Amino acid sequence: MNLQSTALLWLAEGRAAVVVEVAAHRGSVPREAGTRMLVSADDVVGTIGGGHLEQQAIERARAVLRGAAEVGDQHLPLGPALGQCCGGAVTLRYTPLADARPAGWAGPEPRFTLQLYGAGHVGRAIVNLLEGIACRVQWIDERESEFPRAPSAPHVERLCVEPVEAEVALAPPAACYLVLTHSHALDMAITEAILKRGDFGFLGLIGSQTKRARFVHRFEARGIAPATIARMTCPIGLPAIAGKEPEVIAVSVVAQLLALPVLQGQRQPAIVTPSPTLF
Repeated sequence: MNLQSTALLWLAEGRAAVVVEVAAHRGSVPREAGTRMLVSADDVVGTIGGGHLEQQAIERARAVLRGAAEVGDQHLPLGPALGQCCGGAVTLRYTPLADARPAGWAGPEPRFTLQLYGAGHVGRAIVNLLEGIACRVQWIDERESEFPRAPSAPHVERLCVEPVEAEVALAPPAACYLVLTHSHALDMAITEAILKRGDFGFLGLIGSQTKRARFVHRFEARGIAPATIARMTCPIGLPAIAGKEPEVIAVSVVAQLLALPVLQGQRQPAIVTPSPTLF
């Protein structure tokens, strides 16, 4: 459950809490303006950066709950006030949850939009990691039974459709794609649809160098430009992270997504050197 969902639940339950928000920041700071944390008498959800800053913020928030401190803003130069080496300054805002209107909170800007094809072991491991990251995910599989029973985070949309490759046309420009289904034929159909669009920010196909060579040969025979095919990443994952366990592959692939170049909030098409280590 994300911070906003937790805040709405606590509000519905009538639970007393204080919202600590980074209202403004200057210079080098642990977290930027807009970051929030929920503090109750016996629980803390979220983080404004940890360390001494967060410890003092929690103590003050609980003092607000006890009526021993006032709501409002607190300006903190991190070096002089807290002995932290960041060198910047933050303004923290303390607001009772009942007055914080969490339904209207704007979420963080998504790092990327991803269509993830395949709800097998690797797909599930990747989604588990992405549930804690600001992004938009369409998780697509033709087999409803493969999705876990537990609901996904609000920014992860599950789609059980046929034919799955038809969803490629509905993705926004510069979207990222991960293709890791249970079928090489299905991988081929989805990847071909993505390559024919050509405007992808990232295209990762699970498989070996042998699979890549076989797919490249078929795509060239179908008239797809070699320069477009060259932007397909297969195998997936960062070369420095070795291992074939689903969880290891997931860490490697999510790190690869987070390392993509960003220009004015849009992912740009990039050639990524395939990893020789995964699959």
